[in-house]
Amino acid sequence: MLIKEFETFVVANPPPRFGGRYFIFIKLVTDTGIVGYGEVYCATFSAHTVEAMLKDTAERFIIGHDPFHIEKLWRSVYGAGYTLRPDVSLVSVLSALEIACWDIVGKACEKPAYELLGGQVHDRLRSYTYIYPAQGDVYPEDGDEDHVYVNPESAAQRAMDYVAQGFTALKFDPAGPYTVFDGGMPSGEELDRSEAFIKAIREAVGGSVDLLFGTHGQFSPAGAIRLAKRLEAYDPLWFEEPIPPENTAAMAQVASATSIPVATGERLCTKYEFARVLQDRAASILQLNLGRVGGLLEAKKIAALAEVHYAQLAPHMYCGPIVGAANIQLATCSPNFLILEGIETWGGFQAELLEKPVQWQDGYIVPSREPGLGVSLNEAVARANPWTGNELHLQMGLEPVR
Repeated sequence: MLIKEFETFVVANPPPRFGGRYFIFIKLVTDTGIVGYGEVYCATFSAHTVEAMLKDTAERFIIGHDPFHIEKLWRSVYGAGYTLRPDVSLVSVLSALEIACWDIVGKACEKPAYELLGGQVHDRLRSYTYIYPAQGDVYPEDGDEDHVYVNPESAAQRAMDYVAQGFTALKFDPAGPYTVFDGGMPSGEELDRSEAFIKAIREAVGGSVDLLFGTHGQFSPAGAIRLAKRLEAYDPLWFEEPIPPENTAAMAQVASATSIPVATGERLCTKYEFARVLQDRAASILQLNLGRVGGLLEAKKIAALAEVHYAQLAPHMYCGPIVGAANIQLATCSPNFLILEGIETWGGFQAELLEKPVQWQDGYIVPSREPGLGVSLNEAVARANPWTGNELHLQMGLEPVR
């Protein structure tokens, strides 16, 4: 069996755009007619530039390739152009191709991918969501003091809506803007606001719901430690990416200075970067994203490294449902799985993009028994929503705020 053709899809995510401005998918087709889907999570270039990179890589390495030969594909792409290093854009493209190959392999074997990566461990997967606004714009307008992103009481009320749906863990990130000039020292206002948010939400939901305190690498180690001291009394499950991700030894300073577990990984790729996190004891919870980290087999290797260090997995998802499905495959077969990120209850446009939606019940994902990734892209919906903009998937602030 060989891959004979491919097709790419750049899909606009309509408002409120939870999960990003757009999603980039690839479809591989074998000479036996089996179809596999993958997704890129790459925010460093515009969508159509990434699509061109995806096409170029697929033409060089996928056409005529046996989809079962995943290790060979991985090394070939990883070393393309004399790289052999964790290049986040290249590895994001590789992730999409690798995931699509696993989709094909599972379908050829008539098994879910998780059964071929060690077999099912979990029959349901605990999930969490960000606390999103109930309706209207994602971001508050100037002067809107009641928005869930700026008002602790509004956030607490919204948290109760999610608890009523069945969620037992919720994430929020009230610390303030993040920019290309981070990390820095939190202001007194940011410290007070962060504590007010976690206090209000903890009082609203009680002790049975885990609180996940998110940041985006805004702080220096000293600043992150100051903030952590304000949060510890409310017992969050984790302190996410407290400093920029590149210096794991500096992040380890934070981890050693607080009782809150540090989580990191959404901006990292390959076993090599995650090995450094573990070796430096920078984090005990790894937030690898399957559309960026290097694909399913690479993620399984990272899961094994984490298991040796007694670290846990919390797969990251701020993208589309094909990455979400790959995250589910990894989580299902990993003994050290902790919790899975989703966009609310995996409904809305995320569900419309699939022929059959992910099964979410009372705060948990039920892994599909369908072969491959367990989902299929609804190509009609993908084609009906083309992305034509030039913005990046995510954008940090370009000016200092402190």
